Amino acid sequence: MAVTTWYHRDISRVVAEDLLAKAGKDGCFLVRDSESVAGAYALCLLFQRHVHTYRILPDDEGLLSVQSVQGAQAKRFRSLAELVGAYQQPNVGLVTPLLHPVHRACAEDKEDEEEEEEWAGKPCPVPLSRGAPNGVDGRGGTPASVGSPGRSLISQQLQQRLQEQVHSSPASDFMGFMAEYLSQHLPRDLEALRSGDLQLRHLCAALVTACRGLHSEIDFTLAGLETLAKVFGPPASPRSPAREQRAPLCPQGLLSSDPDLELLLSKISTVNHLLSSLEKKVLRSLQETVSKHNLALPGAAAAPQPSAKPLAVQSFEVKAGKSQRAALTVDVESGTVTVTKKGSGTPEETIPQDKILQLIKYQSVQSKVRLVYDRDQHKSLSRDFVFPSARKREAFCQLLQLMKIQHSNLDEPDLISVYVGTWNMGSTPPPRSLASWLTSRGLGRTQDETTACIPHDIYVIGTQENSLGDREWVEFLRASLKTLMAIDYRVVALQCLWSIKIVVLVKPEHERRISHVNTSSVKTGIANTLGNKGAVGVSFLFNGTSFGFVNCHLASGSEKTHRRNQNYSDILRSLVLGDKRLSGFDLTLRFTHLFWFGDLNYRLNMDVQDILTRVTKREFEALLAVDQLNLEREKNKVFLRFSEGDISFPPTYRYERGSRDNYIWQKFKTTGMRINVPSWCDRILWKSHPETHVVCNSYGCTDDIVTSDHSPVFATFEVGVTSQFVPKKVPSSSPECLACIEWESVEVIVKTASRSKCYIEFHSYCLEEPQRSGENTSQSCDTPGFLRLAWSAKHLPVLHPILSDLEYLGDQHLLLSVKGVESCESYGECCIAMKSMIGSMAQHFETFLFHRGEETGSMRGCMKVRVPTDRRRTRERLY
Repeated sequence: MAVTTWYHRDISRVVAEDLLAKAGKDGCFLVRDSESVAGAYALCLLFQRHVHTYRILPDDEGLLSVQSVQGAQAKRFRSLAELVGAYQQPNVGLVTPLLHPVHRACAEDKEDEEEEEEWAGKPCPVPLSRGAPNGVDGRGGTPASVGSPGRSLISQQLQQRLQEQVHSSPASDFMGFMAEYLSQHLPRDLEALRSGDLQLRHLCAALVTACRGLHSEIDFTLAGLETLAKVFGPPASPRSPAREQRAPLCPQGLLSSDPDLELLLSKISTVNHLLSSLEKKVLRSLQETVSKHNLALPGAAAAPQPSAKPLAVQSFEVKAGKSQRAALTVDVESGTVTVTKKGSGTPEETIPQDKILQLIKYQSVQSKVRLVYDRDQHKSLSRDFVFPSARKREAFCQLLQLMKIQHSNLDEPDLISVYVGTWNMGSTPPPRSLASWLTSRGLGRTQDETTACIPHDIYVIGTQENSLGDREWVEFLRASLKTLMAIDYRVVALQCLWSIKIVVLVKPEHERRISHVNTSSVKTGIANTLGNKGAVGVSFLFNGTSFGFVNCHLASGSEKTHRRNQNYSDILRSLVLGDKRLSGFDLTLRFTHLFWFGDLNYRLNMDVQDILTRVTKREFEALLAVDQLNLEREKNKVFLRFSEGDISFPPTYRYERGSRDNYIWQKFKTTGMRINVPSWCDRILWKSHPETHVVCNSYGCTDDIVTSDHSPVFATFEVGVTSQFVPKKVPSSSPECLACIEWESVEVIVKTASRSKCYIEFHSYCLEEPQRSGENTSQSCDTPGFLRLAWSAKHLPVLHPILSDLEYLGDQHLLLSVKGVESCESYGECCIAMKSMIGSMAQHFETFLFHRGEETGSMRGCMKVRVPTDRRRTRERLY
């Protein structure tokens, strides 16, 4: 029996139980990877409509044994196949022998084959899958060999050497090209070499492709060096014949036989010549200048840091009261709002920012706002203003919020603004200006011109098919922001996977507030080994608030919805971000705020002509009703409990390059013509902990950046953050002065065919260490496929936070995980906000359970958070 028939790799517990339930026979079994122990396995066995899970653990010698087999001594086996063969016999300790293997579906392998056909002929990097044995690929198959067994062995040995370097080399793109050469083209060069041909033509072709981006890098550097050299006494013209006649850097007849490589080597030689001569030339020129003019060289003075551009005073035309027209003027720098009647030259009233008590947005009238402020010590006044549009109202509210932040006396911010951008660059360089993208101007819900140039605290830029070098791209972004905002933004993180990149930039004053930065990447290309598709992620703490950002490029093609869903699941499972202590929790629960964006590649399920007609008429609602991402979210297949801003901009793909007037929906490939219907491929979604503050202020795309067949997409957010809390009183050690979290009861319903006993694990930043409950006190399975579990107060722990202040506890969250006693694997996780649970009376709560991106059940119960009387003081927040 082949291992691949019943070994299902890393499928989830829920998927494994579904497969066994569909098989339906006693003795049906499969093996999957353990979720609780790295390198271990889980044997799942169906008996009497219930799934029994046994852990298979390796020992120090790598031998495998089944844990917790009652009435039988643990036996050790060299392989999974040997272990499964032994347990097919009766009376060996399992509830029933292993009788009917459940085979792994081959749909995924078929999709891999389709992707291989799609990538055939492309200069695409193909690194080996990690951990695959020599001669066997990551899917259990053997690679195709070219030529004799000897040459195939040489190719495999070289591939293995390259793979050892891939783990540590930052040049993942280049390594990928070389992996393709070693696996596909090296045997042909060996054959030619045996025939006396020294050209190594296939290596030349691979190097030309791999170094294509180097031409633009060198041209850019050369132009700068030549300009500098001319300033200090022009050398021989770099375009002169002498430059072209310079000796190549390698012997004639080898790599230099390729004209593209000859040109590249010539450029490198020129750079080498200029760099070696430039320092001497500059030094000689400066020495002559000093001597000629009898100058003394002054000490180097530090260049002043550029200051941020002061915000201009903004004025809004409004209706005050029933019909009176007036102008509202906001001066952020001076901290005042002025009301002036139309036609009057003198202000009717000037309101200082510290007198503004409240700003109320009307829900019934989207352009109306109520301003509540102190007129004197004993009287507050409220006035209603109607703006020309909801967009103008939002701009006014943002300016008032910014004014309150700038003039607050707080050492640490309560609110920050976050910009998220995503763009598939189509493997072409960007235009000179990204102003419209970085200032959220274009189509959809965009920034008003009065607020477009207000700098954000954090910029997160995600790109796909980005052909620029990593450093070049980062510096280009920083220079663009410096031009627009006059701020020298700092780099928090850069993470790249081939041409998928994510860059996080922050204002200089926030640099000290950023900590615990983590980065990660996941490949989801062919057999999850190609990085042409996948994700990159960054996580960090901003003071006491955790952030996660994921930029992804999912499988393309209208028919690949299931593959995209699987890509999402693989990314969710494999990205290593956030606090390591929370690695057992669903990725979407590890952060206060998680933003997920990129070229998700979900398409529209509608005829292309109907789509074009509705886009022309701006009938977006009808199109969004057939949007694959929306449909899959409604089915709870992907992005559970995520949010997305309203889409009021046209589909961002697939445009004719050079304009935004036409969609090019026909794509000719070697396998035939493909239809790429206009679609909202490029999306930005987010998920935050309950009872936190996050508001999406804009969501749209540009209409003037036309170098790619995708339009750049942007979204901006107002996000509440917490500071590293410092109590004003010294914490007391007496029990009556300590806060505590008490549970009256907890009831859980989980989707499972198991009857395992469970316990609950409690995690929180406010706890010194994780705590766990006792085993559930009762359980029942009234509904097939679901298990109801209950805990009484006696079996639930009293939790003691490290600090007892109300202001601190109101910002905290509890993460709970329901785990099986025997397997220690999670049946689901959830998050509970402590803010609503504070009080002397127990409060009810109810929430969903998640695991590996799936909804696996629900939890409800009663609890209370008791806070000592002398610790109940709070301060007013800006949100």
